[in-house]
Amino acid sequence: MAVPLFDTATALEPLRDRLDEALLRVARDGRFVLGPEVHAFEEELAAWLGARHAIGVANGTEAITIALRALGVGPGDEVVVPSFTFWASAEAIPPTGAVPVFCDVDPDTMCVTAETVAAAVTPRTKAIIAVHLFGNVAPIAAIRERTGLPVLEDAAQAAGSTLRDGDGTVARPGTMGDVATFSFYPSKNLGAFGDGGAITTSDDAIAERVRTLRFHGSADKVDYVEIGYNSRLDEVQAAILRVLLPSLESWATHRHRVDARYRAAGLGELVTLPEAAPGSAPAWHLYVVRTEEPDALATGLGARGVGARGYYRTPVHRQPPMAAFQAGGLADLPVTDELARTHVALPISATMTERQIGEVVDGVAAVLAGR
Repeated sequence: MAVPLFDTATALEPLRDRLDEALLRVARDGRFVLGPEVHAFEEELAAWLGARHAIGVANGTEAITIALRALGVGPGDEVVVPSFTFWASAEAIPPTGAVPVFCDVDPDTMCVTAETVAAAVTPRTKAIIAVHLFGNVAPIAAIRERTGLPVLEDAAQAAGSTLRDGDGTVARPGTMGDVATFSFYPSKNLGAFGDGGAITTSDDAIAERVRTLRFHGSADKVDYVEIGYNSRLDEVQAAILRVLLPSLESWATHRHRVDARYRAAGLGELVTLPEAAPGSAPAWHLYVVRTEEPDALATGLGARGVGARGYYRTPVHRQPPMAAFQAGGLADLPVTDELARTHVALPISATMTERQIGEVVDGVAAVLAGR
């Protein structure tokens, strides 16, 4: 049987009537920008996460740029960011006038650590971008304690993940740093029917500046206090996200179970599995494993109808447009380079079945045995 890398449709089937109703509600109301649906979704998302503020924006990339500016990042500053991540994590820095400085990651969690971040900090560093990569949870508290710098959580891939600390308190990505950003691109754990994003924070001053920046640098479209952006989550996407948000917990729980079933089925005997950060329960957005010939494995699985692919084969710091920001030469990031060479994503979804899990494990075994 075919097993897609992503299955975003099956989980939506029980919600189709409610989604249709939401779309019709927006169409009949006639307010399409910063209306009641956006306001309600912002309140519901903030409450679900445990943050004081959630502010909808146009997409996850602009969310990072706006959040950095709200932290005071500007020309002459540096922002530390991992290279083993999606391009947007670093692409969003230069529009602030700041320069990206690349750091390495942990080989097991594939996230930044306090040590890898600290190694890249200079006197010009104004902020840290810590990516909760593939749904794993970066050690935000340790990074803040080690560096003393503001931390922006790039939580685009971590909706539904949790972290339990030593006293049993459970926190969600989006509430651990000074500010956090989300993407609601359709393939995300919480995906809209188009582009969308959000910025979350419990700092009132940051939230106020974010709201001003997303709306042309104005609070009222009459008086303008700075150069801002036209970056607003629209009513249609907000209405859809309001329908989906209550299901995110159960979808994340199912993703945890798929990880457990992969392990029980012996996948870890064939490839190197991702390791959850200590205390975390990742809602795996991507299930990224490692093997010596990842592209050959992906090709072989594809021939069997099983989706698989590499994502960050060329790390961000090695992409040509980033050369201009590395005047001293390319950063030396050995773990990043190794992960880029050896990783491959296998199927995972909120509705993946036991049979599909078996197909993936059997397919990996067959392809590797054939080589």
